[in-house]
Amino acid sequence: MSYLDDLFSLQGTTAAITGGGGVIASALAEALILAGANVALWSIRTASAEPTVRKLTELSGGSDRILSLQADAGDEASVSHALDETEKRFGRLDLLINGVGGNKGKGPFVEIDVKQFMSIVELNLVGGLVVPTKVVAARWIEKKQKGNIINLASMASYVPLSGVWAYDASKSAVMNMTLAAAKEFAPNGIRVNALAPGFFIGKQNRALLVDEKSGGLTDRGQAIIRHTPFGRFGEVAELAGALLFLASEKASGFVTGTTIPVDGGYLADNI
Repeated sequence: MSYLDDLFSLQGTTAAITGGGGVIASALAEALILAGANVALWSIRTASAEPTVRKLTELSGGSDRILSLQADAGDEASVSHALDETEKRFGRLDLLINGVGGNKGKGPFVEIDVKQFMSIVELNLVGGLVVPTKVVAARWIEKKQKGNIINLASMASYVPLSGVWAYDASKSAVMNMTLAAAKEFAPNGIRVNALAPGFFIGKQNRALLVDEKSGGLTDRGQAIIRHTPFGRFGEVAELAGALLFLASEKASGFVTGTTIPVDGGYLADNI
């Protein structure tokens, strides 16, 4: 085994990804499979994860290292059941990736729909971090097992994006709670970090960034490109390196509480 294989291989480990049908979650799953991990996709609708399952099966040459489960990330009993099934199949869970998240709409503060606001916070923060982290960390602590959690933060964790109030609030909280949980769980050997993707075109934001009729960028899409020094949107495969660094105990075993931006320089932009 080469030095790099030894440093970054995830052979023999098991990762669970919530929101396994999303574009980013699917790309992370591919990286984990290629690095040797077993992958459990926890999705509220298993049908949404089917394309990812097919791709992972192709990449790994079979389905032995892949498990797709129905799980509502905002429901403790549902997450606990998915964890039971994952442990039953693979023996243990080593890594939890909190991939659930999204946004609905954009508008002025004074026109906030409070009910919708709360549903977005529940999606990104409660289902996107709190419930899966609570259930999985409790199991690891009970078993005296080391563990690793990777959350998905956002550019909005650092700087609010205009008009997406609930998304801003919840994603800033994700970064805050990543720090807080890292401190609390450190004595138990559980690391907690986050990735903060810049702008990658996916299911949730495509209509906001790309004009469906012309195929060109919307005003918001153009503004983002102007604000990104690399002058382009990211490719989801470009998240793989940062993911594998955080996922590997040998590569980042002394790293906890950090959020790594993968943003094409978006946060470095100035005038």
